[in-house]
Amino acid sequence: MSNCHPFNFLGGVELSKMGATWFVCYAYYEFIDSNYMAWTNVKTALGRSSMYKRTRGYHKFWLERVLEMDDERLNTNKLDVEAQETKKMASILLERVYH
Repeated sequence: MSNCHPFNFLGGVELSKMGATWFVCYAYYEFIDSNYMAWTNVKTALGRSSMYKRTRGYHKFWLERVLEMDDERLNTNKLDVEAQETKKMASILLERVYH
């Protein structure tokens, strides 16, 4: 999993281990589009999915934080997903799932 520094908010260590973009992609796959598979583009997807399931209580909060993140930082993901796409998916999730 990621060796990044933890995000400086509640559950930030766990989100750092998963990766913010990975987290959003997996949530989008789970709730919006089961054909969206960008989250599988890392070797550690299985471990990340276990952490994702253990941290459900943070998910709405994290999606809100993703919308505030710096695009350049989000663009450093290993999934080849652009920051604006990540933020669009986070917005859709907040609107449709966590309203």
